[in-house]
Amino acid sequence: MYYIVYSMRIHIVVVYLVIFHGATMVAQSIEPDDSFTIELGLPNSFTNEPFKDIMQGLVCVSPYYQYALKNGLAFGIGGHYSYFAVNEFSLPSAVFGGMHTLVGFFKLSHEKFWGERFGTDFGVKFGYAHSMLKTDALQTQGIRLNILQSTYIEPILGLILSSDEANSYRLTIGYPFYGFGFKPWTIGVDSELGYEPENWNRISSFLTVGFGYTHYFNGKSSGDD
Repeated sequence: MYYIVYSMRIHIVVVYLVIFHGATMVAQSIEPDDSFTIELGLPNSFTNEPFKDIMQGLVCVSPYYQYALKNGLAFGIGGHYSYFAVNEFSLPSAVFGGMHTLVGFFKLSHEKFWGERFGTDFGVKFGYAHSMLKTDALQTQGIRLNILQSTYIEPILGLILSSDEANSYRLTIGYPFYGFGFKPWTIGVDSELGYEPENWNRISSFLTVGFGYTHYFNGKSSGDD
C-alpha cells in the first residue's frame, strides 16, 4: 500500500514537471471566460487523529465547470471524489476496506492571469458530501455500507501556466473539510484504540496537492492556426 502511494506521488511530480516545462514554451495570453477543469491530487489527513492514523488517502478527483467575469470573479459547479483506504498496519488486527466520498459543490473564486503565461485561481468550494465506508469488519457485523453525510468546504489555490489561449495546466492545493468526526467503530473496530474521546468529534480534514488541466471555451488552441 505504501509503495502504491509513493509511486503515485512520483508519477504526479513527473507529469507536473513535464507539462509545465512544455507549457512555458508556447504560451499565449488568456482572458478567462467559461471553462472546464479537472483536478487530480493525493489527500493527506489532518486534525482528527483517528482519521489521520487509520485512513490513508489514495486519490482525489474534482471536475467542474467555471465562468469568470471580466473582473476575475468566478462561479463554478462540479463534483468531487476521494478514496481513503484503511491502513491495516495501524490497527491491532488487520481490517481491509476503505471510504468512498462523492460530493456535489459550488465554487466561488477569483481567477486572473498576471501576464501571458502565469495566472492564479483562489477561492472556496462548498457543498454536500456522501461518504460510504465498506470494510470486512463492518460486514462481519452485518453492515454492508456505513453511510456518513455531511457538509463539504474546501479552500483552494491554483497556480496556472498556459500552453495556448485555450488550454492551461495548474498546480493545485486544497484543504477539504468533511463535516463529520471519525471513530474506530466507524470502520467496524469495537475498541477505542487508546484515543481520547475529544478526538472523535473533530472534523475530518486533509491537505490535497496535485495538478489540473483547464480548457477555456473562448480561447484559440495552437492547433487551430
